[in-house]
Order: sequence, then C-alpha cells, then structure tokens
Amino acid sequence: MNSKLKMFISGGVIGLIGVILLILGNPGNMGLCIACFWRDITGALGLHRAGVVQYIRPEIIGIIFGSSIMAYIGGDFKSKGGSSPLVRFVLGFFLMIGALVFLGCPLRMIFRLANGDLNALIGLFGYIGGILVGIQFLKKGYSLGKSIDQLKVAKYIMPLFALILLIFLVIRPAFILFSTEGPGSMAAPILAALAGGLITGALLQRTRICTAGGFRDLMLIKDTHFLFGLLGIFVFALAGNLILNFDNFNLSFANQPIAHTSHLWNFLGMALVGLCSSLLGGCPIRQTVLASQGDTDAGITVLGLIMGAAFSHNFGLASSGAGPTSNGQIAVIIGLVVVLVIGYTVTNNSRLNVNRR
Repeated sequence: MNSKLKMFISGGVIGLIGVILLILGNPGNMGLCIACFWRDITGALGLHRAGVVQYIRPEIIGIIFGSSIMAYIGGDFKSKGGSSPLVRFVLGFFLMIGALVFLGCPLRMIFRLANGDLNALIGLFGYIGGILVGIQFLKKGYSLGKSIDQLKVAKYIMPLFALILLIFLVIRPAFILFSTEGPGSMAAPILAALAGGLITGALLQRTRICTAGGFRDLMLIKDTHFLFGLLGIFVFALAGNLILNFDNFNLSFANQPIAHTSHLWNFLGMALVGLCSSLLGGCPIRQTVLASQGDTDAGITVLGLIMGAAFSHNFGLASSGAGPTSNGQIAVIIGLVVVLVIGYTVTNNSRLNVNRR
C-alpha cells in the first residue's frame, strides 16, 4: 500500500504539472501530450509543413534531461539495444498515426478526460481494447528479443539531441519553424515548461509509470501498482481543473479544444495506439524516458514517432476539430492490419525458436 501511495502521489504531481502548464498557456487540454509535442518538434525541424503545429516544446527537452539525470543517479544510464529495431520503428510509426487520428497520446487522453472531454472516454475504451489484443500475443510468447550492450556513446545521443533542441529554441535560427497561429503558437513560458518537463521526467524515470503498463499489468497479472500512478494523474488533474481552471471545465462531447466527436475513429485510433504500445512494451512517454536513459531500442521507436508525425501531416492523415480525414481513416485500418500481422508473425517465430531449443 505504501508503494501504491507513492505511485499515486507521483502521478498526482504530474497531473498538477499538466494543469499548471495548461493555465500558463499550453493548448487546450494539452498540458502534457507526448505525441503532440513530438509532432510540434517534428514541424519545427521542417519535417512537415503544417504551419499551425510547429514549435520546439521545452517539456520534451525537460523530460529527456530529467530522465537522463535520474537514470545516471540511480545507475540506470546504460547503453542497451539491438532488439528488433526495424520492427520497433514501424510500431512507433503507426502508434503516432493512431494518436494523431485521435488527437493525443494516452497521457493527453487522461488530461482530456480530467477536463470533461467525454470523447477521451471513447478513446480510453479503444486504448484498453488495443492493449487487450496485445496481451493475447504476449500470452502466446510474443517477444522482440533480448537487448544487449551497445557502444557507450549511444546513451549520450538523446541528451545531446535535447541540448541541440534547447539551443535552437533559445536562439531561434531562421531554419527552425515556429507557428504564429494555432496550437503551435500556444505555449507556457519556456522556463516553466522546461521545469515542468524536468520534474515529470525525473518522476517518470524513478516510478516507471506507463499508461500501457498500468492497464496491461491489471489485465495480465492483476497487479494495480502502475495503475495507481495513472489514477493519481487523473484525480489530481481533475481536482486541479475544478479548482484552478473551472471556467474551462466542460463535461461534454461537443465543443472540446483540439478534439473531434467521431466516436468510431476515436476508438480505433486509440486501439491502434494501445496495440502498438503493448507490443513495444511501453507507451510514448515510457519510450521517451527509456530512450533518455540509453535504451537505443526506445530511441528507434522515438524516431518512428517522429517519422509518423511527419508522414501524418505531409499526407493529410492527422485529424482536426472537424474530424478525421479519409486518408487518416485508411491509415488506421492499414496500421491495425500491419501491426496484427507483426504480432502474429513475431509470436509464431518466438514459439518456433523455443521449440528448436
């Protein structure tokens, strides 16, 4: 119970940080959203040209630094990887497509729900459904293989990337793009966002909170340890919104910021996210934290997220407040088929290897 209380409080701190960043200027119901923030960074680097979602988000920089520092202190800052990197890239790619059809990662789904957006409830059902399907593969022996030691220099790549992003954010060179309107133009002050990210990254690294892991462990082994972290995020975010941001609290499906009411595609988009997350062994925020502590497999997954964001906005896959696009709907169906084939193929290959032994 003591460990669950710590998880609940740690999640609560993250929930409050999200609310504070929202009040300080982040886009509606987007105090923290890993998929959206990576998407904005992708645009700022010129990898997509959607002018309304281009900004180097300090929260991501802070999360990387916070995770790296805590991993170093705790002895977890190690170069590991080599476990089916190309498969992880593809899973990260389709995970981002599903998230941008829903308009948010699992973390933003919780923040949306905590501010009254009932469309996020549909997304939650889809997310749990996707994880449930992924669990069936895990039960049958699905595995992407064991990680092995990598070159020591590899663990410094993600912190160095974050440092470069921070330099670009401060000096704003002409080749870095910044939105002048839309969600990309809405942001909390840089120092506040950076501090919020640092605290969030440190907490996530120490607690290992993962949205996919919380639901997976509940359904697979009846363990609620990580689920208490997710409950903490929701409860504290809900309380924060009701106390500090009540004028913007809106319990409904309609008129929600950066959201749509297409229930089928909210469900299927997050089902794809849940399935990919369960097969990857972690949701987008967990992958970001793992990459920050030297896990090169997670680093490849993050590259998949970035490429998925670029592809989504360059080819009209991402949704808007008007709803999902036809291209986005097709991409989600293709993603579900591809990821199911990956799950089936990897599971069968893992079982054959076991039998050979």
